[in-house]
Amino acid sequence: MARALPVETTQARIDARPRLRRLAGPVGTALGVLAATAYIRSVNPNEPGHYPLCPTLALLGIDCPGCGGLRATHALAHGDIGAALDNNALFVVLVPVVIGLWAVWTYRAWTGVSPARTPRRELISRGAPMAFLVVMMVFAVVRNFVPFLGSGVG
Repeated sequence: MARALPVETTQARIDARPRLRRLAGPVGTALGVLAATAYIRSVNPNEPGHYPLCPTLALLGIDCPGCGGLRATHALAHGDIGAALDNNALFVVLVPVVIGLWAVWTYRAWTGVSPARTPRRELISRGAPMAFLVVMMVFAVVRNFVPFLGSGVG
């Protein structure tokens, strides 16, 4: 039986830490992603030998939801949206979502104010991971079993 978490509905939460300390997470994350993207931009994942093979592809012969993510990142870093969509459409769709979530995190770190926990926010925070997993599973099935997509079974 699931226990209900206490829910605060009246006030926003205030983070009393100094601004520089609050910004360490979002800024560090942005620097790490930029460094990884710069590396992927300079080392082409389309050339064999630089990156490991996907275990799902190697063992089962089908693409996992993340297959093509490095190639899509490489294509996006070079401004080729069409090639990125061809490599992994889900990744390309999720990039603006992730950037938006990062922007919200950065804003909250900057101001030190997080919105109050409401039942609606609790429901979203519990349901979002499950919805994301369902989307990934549907994408994995579609990309492997729809013949014209050119990957996976067939």
